[in-house]
Amino acid sequence: MDLANLVPVPVLLPLLAAGITLALARHPAWQRVVSASTLAINAVLALVLCLAADALGPIVLWVGAWPDGTGIVLVADRLSALMVLVSSVVTALVVIFPSRRDIADGADGAPVSVFHPTFLVLTAGVSNAFLAGDLFNLFVGFETLLFASYVLIMLGATKERVRAGSTYVVVSVVSSTLFLLTISIVYGATGTVSFAQLPERLAALDPGLQLVIQLLLLVVFGIKAAVFPLQAWLPDSYPTAPASVTAVFAGLLTKVGVFAIIRVQTLLFPESPLTDLLLVAAILTMLLGILGALAQGEIKRLLSFTLVSHIGYMLLGVALGTAAGLSGAIFYIVHHILVQTALFIVVGLIERVGGSTSLARLGGLASVPLLAVLYLVPALNLGGIPPFSGFLGKVALIDGALETGSPLAMLAVVAGVATSLLTLIAVIRVWQRAFWQDQAPDNERVLSVRVLPRIWILAASALVAVTVALTVLAGPLTAYAERAAADIRAGAYQAAVEEAQP
Repeated sequence: MDLANLVPVPVLLPLLAAGITLALARHPAWQRVVSASTLAINAVLALVLCLAADALGPIVLWVGAWPDGTGIVLVADRLSALMVLVSSVVTALVVIFPSRRDIADGADGAPVSVFHPTFLVLTAGVSNAFLAGDLFNLFVGFETLLFASYVLIMLGATKERVRAGSTYVVVSVVSSTLFLLTISIVYGATGTVSFAQLPERLAALDPGLQLVIQLLLLVVFGIKAAVFPLQAWLPDSYPTAPASVTAVFAGLLTKVGVFAIIRVQTLLFPESPLTDLLLVAAILTMLLGILGALAQGEIKRLLSFTLVSHIGYMLLGVALGTAAGLSGAIFYIVHHILVQTALFIVVGLIERVGGSTSLARLGGLASVPLLAVLYLVPALNLGGIPPFSGFLGKVALIDGALETGSPLAMLAVVAGVATSLLTLIAVIRVWQRAFWQDQAPDNERVLSVRVLPRIWILAASALVAVTVALTVLAGPLTAYAERAAADIRAGAYQAAVEEAQP
């Protein structure tokens, strides 16, 4: 079998399953079976693709092409294959969690029949964005996942979800319109949107026009990644959605934006890193995000602000423009996808048990020991406590900054250490108030529901176990990230696409 034919499967398989689950709209149990089975298969195939890309180099498939290189190309290099694998694992575990209460349509509590089809379309869009070999197909991937996310964020049509979803939709439409405009400018100036062809053609443009294009792309992807000062939409949008939806949004969607920034900076503008600008953005994203988290009294909003702050770590690695910085960013993306997803899922369980996610209304959850462990492990990981992967990822990024040695890089080191300490304070405050303080006297629902579905416990435990496994596998993952960074910097991506062109 030609491995290139495996590249589009992570996109096509969920789309096929979406059609099947839509046809099973009256059978929610079968919808869940089809979704979970499809995403489990997708994860296995993504692992095969990841191992193949690591062993053989970038795997390229042209889906229709003309002699001049016009066509749709999908590329699974080490970076994109790793992102597809991690996203497949996350979606396969998270799809288990939606309950009738979470995705309710109307007073009768009937499950929303479009959840599983839409979730599968979201998965396909994420995979397509990671595998896209040109700007326009990247745009298609973004629009696919955004279209699905519009539906998921408003499931149940409660007042809060509609309000938050409206903000999310407006911001997404603005960023997508700007993205399409930028693609038009790029194509008009260069005659192509291919990641393999653009570096050479962009280099031939006037430096001023190059800078305008680069800044436009960074603004577009900065909005999607929630980079300061373009992050204000996120904390208001994510917390109102069902726990499973929020977990995927927090874990995956912003990382697609970070991935796109890596593609732009390393493939299209390798000689124009804009280091100082990106370092300033990284520092402010880290600090303002975590300060916002410390001011929150609701767990989902608190975690949403920590999500913003930790995007700053990833941007720091990209901003350094070095192999060490890039490999550190790749490692940290994988770490944060898994840890942030696990935390939001556990918070969903806390809400189920305690009846709230408000720190003012929670208390006494330490009487549910398994839930306490499931929260504490990823929380400490997010805070960067050794020997967890969060600590290892931060050390790698700080080492890269110290190696650079510039004043802004040193300031970024200080900001990174401060953000890590403040993150630890934020998550421990949740631990102290939700688990150790006495039950809130004004909340009759606290601890009124102690029984969690066994499948939820198993899936949440699996997610937390995967975050712990990152520590055990930190050595191989770091080596993989270093090889991925070396590939990007050596031009392996462009060479593979040109070689595979019909």
